[in-house]
Amino acid sequence: MFTVTEIATGRGSLQYREENLTGFRCRISPERLKRRIDQPLSLSGESAGCPFCWENIFSVTPTFPNGSRILRGESVTFPNMFPFAAWHTVTVITKDHMVPSFSQQQITDALNAQAESLLLYDGYSSINWNYLPSAGASMIHPHMQGIADPRPTLLAERYLSAGKEYAQKEGKRYWDTVREQELSSDRYLFGDEILWSAHAVPIGEREVRAILPVCRLDELESYTELLADGILKIIQFYRKLGTYAFNMAIFFGREKTKDFSAFCSLISRINPNPLSTSDSAFMERLHNEPVILTLPEDLAQYYRNESR
Repeated sequence: MFTVTEIATGRGSLQYREENLTGFRCRISPERLKRRIDQPLSLSGESAGCPFCWENIFSVTPTFPNGSRILRGESVTFPNMFPFAAWHTVTVITKDHMVPSFSQQQITDALNAQAESLLLYDGYSSINWNYLPSAGASMIHPHMQGIADPRPTLLAERYLSAGKEYAQKEGKRYWDTVREQELSSDRYLFGDEILWSAHAVPIGEREVRAILPVCRLDELESYTELLADGILKIIQFYRKLGTYAFNMAIFFGREKTKDFSAFCSLISRINPNPLSTSDSAFMERLHNEPVILTLPEDLAQYYRNESR
């Protein structure tokens, strides 16, 4: 399912990995972990003026065309004031400005609210989460974002089109093949109905992917509790490794097709820091070929060690 080319450098080994289905590539350089650019988490809990806090959210945030917002548990969902998609919504996850940890109910409610808001638009949808400023969050108050467009984003489009080609050529689903191989690989983490593994060709540091047993957004609700449980396990795992910031995206198909499975991807990001040091540079932003520090097989071993 992927190729590895390993070369020796003056400071160790470097791997070039390529996913055969999509052609996505990355470089894995474990020696770069020794740079130790990440720092302990340091954040101010100041919430004054936050538009997502309970005392402000119902007077400051916009409403849907019928004048409503979507309320599920603690979560509040509304249109994004500054959209970059044909349909763009925001789900504020918690009443509190900052929480030490999330509950399964909080994440489940937020996922269901996101799905409800995105089903108002007929498009290719994704549910996304930037957590903390170093992961691109403009607001510290935890929130998810949903986007939907007539055309899928580039990564989803690659998997949709390549999955159809794979099925026509091989006579079986690409996603079934991935599930089978990952279940018995050194990258497998946990789960069966929703399978979680360290992705073989990471698009970001410590990428973990979950393959869902559905394709479209309107099929998600039966699995949101199970999905929320898995998301929380990965967040807790990242925190054990010292990383709090992360990005998440859940990609969905649009048509009724057996050639695509919805999937969830999480990547860790460095903690917020006073120097604004970033873990994304020219390779990630301009070459679309991320430099990864952690081997997926090592990441899964870390998970197994932490789970004992």
